[in-house]
Amino acid sequence: MSQPIEKKNKSERFVDLTIERCKQDNGLAAALRRADNPDTEYQSWEYLSAFTDLDQASQRLPYAAIAAAIAKAKVGQNGTTRIGRALAQCYENDSQSDQAKAKLRRLLACDKTEEACRILRPLFSLIDAKAGVRLDYARLLSDLLFFDYDPQRTKSQWAKDFYRRSDLEETS
Repeated sequence: MSQPIEKKNKSERFVDLTIERCKQDNGLAAALRRADNPDTEYQSWEYLSAFTDLDQASQRLPYAAIAAAIAKAKVGQNGTTRIGRALAQCYENDSQSDQAKAKLRRLLACDKTEEACRILRPLFSLIDAKAGVRLDYARLLSDLLFFDYDPQRTKSQWAKDFYRRSDLEETS
């Protein structure tokens, strides 16, 4: 009896393929590291064009942001930590919790996908340096692609993930 085939959505396939391609091709990884900068983003378009319409910023920028984050973090596989939880883990002691909340509030204040992608750019570096967790890039990509359709739903999920961690720590 054969193993059931795991069906992956487009975001999961993109993340998995990007991780594998970055491991194999240093030139591609270098181009993707520049994908989140508006001045050098065009260098990644050859790769991104297979996944998204380059004319639509609300579709292109999430792919560019996630590809850049993957290439910069040099991850071996997609993680399981959502963005809200990862941000909370950057500031684990109480004296720094206001900083974490300020960063979350800035992310939650975003109204458009393009703005959220711009705000996430420095958060990826922060999470990589301080939290030491592997982000769920596929979930975040799905969130960003859906953001313009229902931003409140996406933002409320990010906030729940952030505050859920705090609530669990207080009860234990």
